[in-house]
Amino acid sequence: MKRFFSGVQPSGNLTIGNYLGAIKQFVELQHEPDAEAFYCVVDMHAITVAQDPEELRRRTREIAQIYLACGVDPKQATVFIQSHVKEHAELGWLLQCASYMGELNRMTQFKDKAEGKANVNVGLFTYPILMAADILLYDTTHVPVGNDQKQHIELTRDIAERFNNKYGDTFVIPEPKIQEFGARIMALDEPTKKMSKSAESEASRIAILETPDVFKKKIMRAVTDTENSIAFDETNKPGISNLLTIYSMFADESIESLVERYHGQGYGTLKKDLVEVVTEQLSKIQQRFNEYNDVAELDKILRAGAEKASVIAEQTCNRVKDAMGLLRI
Repeated sequence: MKRFFSGVQPSGNLTIGNYLGAIKQFVELQHEPDAEAFYCVVDMHAITVAQDPEELRRRTREIAQIYLACGVDPKQATVFIQSHVKEHAELGWLLQCASYMGELNRMTQFKDKAEGKANVNVGLFTYPILMAADILLYDTTHVPVGNDQKQHIELTRDIAERFNNKYGDTFVIPEPKIQEFGARIMALDEPTKKMSKSAESEASRIAILETPDVFKKKIMRAVTDTENSIAFDETNKPGISNLLTIYSMFADESIESLVERYHGQGYGTLKKDLVEVVTEQLSKIQQRFNEYNDVAELDKILRAGAEKASVIAEQTCNRVKDAMGLLRI
């Protein structure tokens, strides 16, 4: 049986990049036959940088609410909060004792996030091991992630394989599941960089819960080029290629079809139509988001998910403790 696991941090406002590159795939995978899906809000990863406690609690519920609004079905997938399953932290420590400093020193995301900071907490350095624990806890076979997380999945595989070689067959070795198309949605104002919910410029991104009057301006001002010729060429025309990708994924229409339809038309026409497509899809998500405003009902779903996840996580943790020689009585 296939088992999918992935998660999103409750930091910043989720963007259409998070939706198209990750959550949309979550929804599709939950319906695969002979498969289970586990999707959590990785709140313990969020505290690797300073967070306002009240804001963190609010955003944690908000991410779970967005999952449901985008189509993740708690009857089809297990939805929960990372910190509600204590084995994430426990296995994280056990794996730290089976990992090496050199491995973590090679992680490019740590270098990017630590750049320019006078003090960096230890959690920011070791969080790839917590991510490995997240994945390995559930005997995950496939991890739907963006291309930027591929290095972390490779680390997870290395840790699991080394552990299995030393202690015997303990972990399932996971495979990254990266979309061939649309895995990286780029910034609207700088289309050579990935769209990020933490970028300084608001013009770079469209938030999932943003209103049309706000994101319309961003789309109409999105960086393109001077040719005014609609073609898909990520190297020479990154801006227009990014808009075509967003259009294609929201409308479920091929790039080829869009290029043919807008042949001979200017960028302005494409942008206006893209505003309509994004408005239609985000309006549906936002309407469903509001349907999950009942905190008690949302918490009930999250508690049920954590209870189900805990059963599997405890079994895995016990298996690891036994393998390492920790006494259980």
